[in-house]
Amino acid sequence: MPDARFLVVFDADSTLLRNEVIELIADEAGRGADVAAATEAAMRGEVDFATSLRTRVQALAGVPLAAFERVLARVEPTPGAAELIAEIHRRGGRAAVVSGGFLEVLDTVAPALGVDRWRANRLASAGGALTGTVDGGIVDAAAKAAALQEWAAAEGIGLERTIAVGDGANDLRMMAVAGLGIAFNAKPAVRAQADLVVGPVDLRQLIPLLP
Repeated sequence: MPDARFLVVFDADSTLLRNEVIELIADEAGRGADVAAATEAAMRGEVDFATSLRTRVQALAGVPLAAFERVLARVEPTPGAAELIAEIHRRGGRAAVVSGGFLEVLDTVAPALGVDRWRANRLASAGGALTGTVDGGIVDAAAKAAALQEWAAAEGIGLERTIAVGDGANDLRMMAVAGLGIAFNAKPAVRAQADLVVGPVDLRQLIPLLP
C-alpha cells in the first residue's frame, strides 16, 4: 500500500455513529437513562472523562455478552459515513477511529465502514457477562491525541495533513494537535474551540474539506 497523503481521525459515538453505544449497552441492564445523563455531562466537559466512564461502566455489570448482538443491530452509522470514508480512500488518505467507547462494537462496525485503524476501550467479562470494569487503560483525551500522532507517524504523514473530527470535550486534545480540528454535531465548548464547525449531521459535508 503506498504512503497515505493525509489522515482523518474520527470520534465514534455521536460522530461516526449516531448512537452513544454505552447507552445502548446500558439499556440491556435497564439503566439507559441514568447512563445517558452521565454521558451528556462527560461530553460537555463537566466531569473527568475517565472517572465518569468507570462509573458508567459499573452500571453495565451483569449484561450478558450475547446482548451485543442486539446492541450491534441498533448501531447506526451517521448519514454519509460510508461515502466520506470512500472519498478519503479515493483521494489517497486513511480513515481512523479513536473512541472512548468499546471495541466490542467497533471491531464489527469499523471494518464494515472501511476504517483503516481503530482504537477503543475493552470491557472486562467473566462467565459470559460484563463485570462492570474496563480491561486495561482508558482511552481518554490524552490517549486520543496520542493515537492521532502515532498513526500519522506510522503512515509518514505530517500533523499538518491530519484532520480530527469530534463532538465532545474528550476530543479537544486530538483536535488541537491535528492540522484541522472539526467540531461535528458538537457540544458548545467543542464548537467554541474547533478550527471549523459543521452543523448538518451528514458526514458528506466534510468531503469538500478533504485535501
